Amino acid sequence: ANGVSGNSSGRLNALQRAAFVAPLTRSIALVPEVDTVYTEPFHVSTQLSSLDYVSRGRAGWLVRASASDAEAAAVGREHADSARRTREAAASIEVGRRLWDTWEDDAVIRDVARGRYLDVDRLHYADFEGPDYSVKGPAIIPRSPQGQLPVLAPAGLLTAEALAAGAADALLVSAPTPELLAAELRDTAAALARDTTPGAAGHDPGPALIAELDVVLDARGEPAASRLAALESHAIWQSPRARFVGSAADLTELLAELLTVAAGVRLHPAVLNVDLEELAQLVLPEL
Repeated sequence: ANGVSGNSSGRLNALQRAAFVAPLTRSIALVPEVDTVYTEPFHVSTQLSSLDYVSRGRAGWLVRASASDAEAAAVGREHADSARRTREAAASIEVGRRLWDTWEDDAVIRDVARGRYLDVDRLHYADFEGPDYSVKGPAIIPRSPQGQLPVLAPAGLLTAEALAAGAADALLVSAPTPELLAAELRDTAAALARDTTPGAAGHDPGPALIAELDVVLDARGEPAASRLAALESHAIWQSPRARFVGSAADLTELLAELLTVAAGVRLHPAVLNVDLEELAQLVLPEL
């Protein structure tokens, strides 16, 4: 997240950081978290397509709908209530998806003999009309390697109608505890199944589910509970995600349970250079 607060110093946003590391990496996906309330959807769409080019087809979009008064004030906007955040998130995603399809794959022809770079018949308008703004299009850069980038969103942000229309490819599911996380995954899967209209063979089952989990592991001879206490002696760790505190073996068991429902688990290491090492050496090989 890239929240704005009164005492925060300026820093690169997630898109800028992803663009920086894209040419330095080869296989990992780069999915920056980008706000949909206080950003312009046309520019977001363009920036994400550019990231897809720089990463050679490894970009995605983690949708965020900011509830921050400070972020609203920073761009001269009023605070957006929950209903407006939901509406603007869905609209931004639709604009992005429409713009990504405004260039056909073969729109760039590079016909030197006739002095033509583009076939204009292979460019199309987005023609989005919403309650807050309209976007004509087309996009200002050619279709990126993936064309349609994967879109991830927090579960509960988008309406059933938006999900049925294909707004998100995956939903991030959170809960206060690991036990409640497993239950929340089951409930979310049931709700998606209920809201999915039966169709022909091969019908898209809807967005995949990805569990959100903070992780504090036993590491370097120190129990996880002691490590957490030491961390919280400096500042209380506030997070909306479930938190696992324990051994690598117990985490592996929990992940196996979560993966019976979820398509994946997004792990948030408590201390990157400590817990990530434990995850890489003791957990991932067991999955």
